[in-house]
Amino acid sequence: MNNNFLLGVLAMASFVATLFFLKFWRSTHDRFFLLFAGAFGIETIGRTGLALTNPSLESFPTFYLMRLVAFGLIFVAVFDKNRAK
Repeated sequence: MNNNFLLGVLAMASFVATLFFLKFWRSTHDRFFLLFAGAFGIETIGRTGLALTNPSLESFPTFYLMRLVAFGLIFVAVFDKNRAK
C-alpha cells in the first residue's frame, strides 16, 4: 500500500475525531473536549502535511513538535479532568 494513502486515512480519521469532540464541547462546554479537539486538529494538520510532502520527513522537527504538542494537550486534558476540585 502507498504511505500517502495511509497518511490520508489517518488525517481523515483525526479530522472526524476533531469534529466529534467539538460536537460534545458545544453541548457541554467542558474544557476536556475542547483540548482533545485541539489535539486531534493538530494531528490532522500534521498528517496532512506529511502526506503532501515526503513521508520520510516524519522525524523533521516541525512534524515531531506538532505531535509533541498534540500529546501534551491530551495529557493536560486528562490531568485537568482528574485533579481534585
